[in-house]
Amino acid sequence: MNDTQKGVLSKVPEVTLGFWIIKILATTLGETGGDAVTMSLDLGYVIGTFIFLAIFIASVYAQIRAKTFNAPLYWLTIVATTSVGTTMADFADRSLGIGYSGGSAILLAGLLISLAVWQRSEGSVSVTTVINPRTEMFYWATILFSQTLGTALGDWMATTEGLVFGGGALVFGAALAVVAGAYCVTNISHVVLFWAAFILTRPLGATLGDLLDKPHAEGGFAFSRFHASLLLMVLIAALVALLPQRAGRHPGDPKTEAGSA
Repeated sequence: MNDTQKGVLSKVPEVTLGFWIIKILATTLGETGGDAVTMSLDLGYVIGTFIFLAIFIASVYAQIRAKTFNAPLYWLTIVATTSVGTTMADFADRSLGIGYSGGSAILLAGLLISLAVWQRSEGSVSVTTVINPRTEMFYWATILFSQTLGTALGDWMATTEGLVFGGGALVFGAALAVVAGAYCVTNISHVVLFWAAFILTRPLGATLGDLLDKPHAEGGFAFSRFHASLLLMVLIAALVALLPQRAGRHPGDPKTEAGSA
């Protein structure tokens, strides 16, 4: 299969600046939307998790069944992973009493195992390999772990470490800037840097979401979760419609990475 065929068959979007902007907005929406269902509607973490897990499973099924890349479907699935990641992390951290550090450790282990199994099975964890149902399953399982881990990390940094939500957003934003710098000026594997950035956008989105909807006493702006979620949905829909959304070569193409990560 040549590179052109891979681009045609790829089921995930080309990684551009627009991709990262939409990804951060999607992860922020996952936080506000998840909290709106579990807290504002008072449905609780268990029911909220079942609701968003059902949406996630249906979205992944539709994504895998699709013959070609579909931008609205892809981003719907991303939002579903961030929403269920929010409720799952909150359930583990708070309802089960594991705590932010324990929950983060368990989720990090799950993420590393997912990547290791994917690497062993397919020979690469590059997103350029997401061209068939089996690699799509690895891709979405890894994303689900990364989104859930990001929620736990964001809450841990903002609450346990005393940075509040604005400080947490600055920390994770700075970490993303470091990754971007490493991409530009170092020889670190682009596959590794992609997944590092992908993971870091989730706690950034989590802290930004909490910054929007938490009360002033907790360092937030006290916006309505429903209003914040609606605004984020409109922004995401507009960007998906306006920005180029196409399947293409991604950072970490196996041909250029030649055996890395």
